[in-house]
Amino acid sequence: MFSLLPLPSWLPGLPSLEWGCSLLDGLLQGLIGAFGVSVLNSLLKVYFFVGCANDPERRMETERLRAQWSLLETVHLAGLALFLTIVGARVAALVVLEFSLRAVSTLLSLRKGSRGPETLQLYLLSQYALGCGLSCGLSFLQEGAPHRTLSLLLSLSLAALLGSGARRLCHHVCRLYELHSSQRYCGVCLGLLAGAHRLPGLLGRALAVAFAVGNLAAVALINQDFLSTSEAVRFWTPLTICYMLLVIYMQEEQRQQRFGMQSQVQTVLVRMCGLFVLLLTVGRWLDLLGLLISLLGELWCLAGVRTLLDLCQIQDFPPQPSASVSSQPLPSAPTKPQKTAPSCSTAGRTQTQSRALRA
Repeated sequence: MFSLLPLPSWLPGLPSLEWGCSLLDGLLQGLIGAFGVSVLNSLLKVYFFVGCANDPERRMETERLRAQWSLLETVHLAGLALFLTIVGARVAALVVLEFSLRAVSTLLSLRKGSRGPETLQLYLLSQYALGCGLSCGLSFLQEGAPHRTLSLLLSLSLAALLGSGARRLCHHVCRLYELHSSQRYCGVCLGLLAGAHRLPGLLGRALAVAFAVGNLAAVALINQDFLSTSEAVRFWTPLTICYMLLVIYMQEEQRQQRFGMQSQVQTVLVRMCGLFVLLLTVGRWLDLLGLLISLLGELWCLAGVRTLLDLCQIQDFPPQPSASVSSQPLPSAPTKPQKTAPSCSTAGRTQTQSRALRA
């Protein structure tokens, strides 16, 4: 008798189903990376808004931050998720490694001096690389997992929860921070008033952990395509030379103190052109397409943080934490003048004068 096979026995063997599952996993990874970038962007916006709201001379910058539409944030999130989904894992790994080397070089050069606007600018420029790092880390950690899609769905729910919480915090601060900080009855706003200067340090530690995992995953993903050590050496040698030249170029840009939008776009074009020439030599044609997508993703992220990049040009930003209200001394109560009792000699002279007047 002829009998059909059970459904689970032949459905997983369909090539279209495997391609669909791979596309779904890539979409989930892109969404998780986009939500991670959204959390970073929202917290940086909170930090900049608090710093501008505490300074009466920066009223115009405060209004610019408040005027940003929430609809544009949603469009920015969807576009970034699309770029992270269709970019290849190999190109994403190259972007993560290039930014990590550039960030380490920048931080080492800033150890001897101030870390104010330069560090904030580095956080703003790390958005696309952070998304690629999260995608690479998830792809490496979930490789070969029996329930990979379910695990990615759980990760996406956690990332969406964190992203929505960060966006609600940003909207609350932009609408009500000035009122609540003056009235002293909102715990969130009072906490930002007293400890907002600690936010860049917290973000720096979180980014360090994320990029550490992303770099390990990027190296592992790139080495999977090599069958021998000679192939790996032929790839990593020109890649290292290209990265060193890019680092030298970025250090020269840093010495010239270029924080404008035009200079950042020029830097992105130089970086991507360097990687494009490299991939023409040791890469694949699909990598070149992914590099063009990465260029669009970098420009997309720069367009979303244009206002914050303009604030990095302010020389005395961020404000010092000693300017917070919690550290100001309370005014002392005015002292009342004390009345001194008249002395005995003064009383005797008064009585003598009254007797002379009567006589």
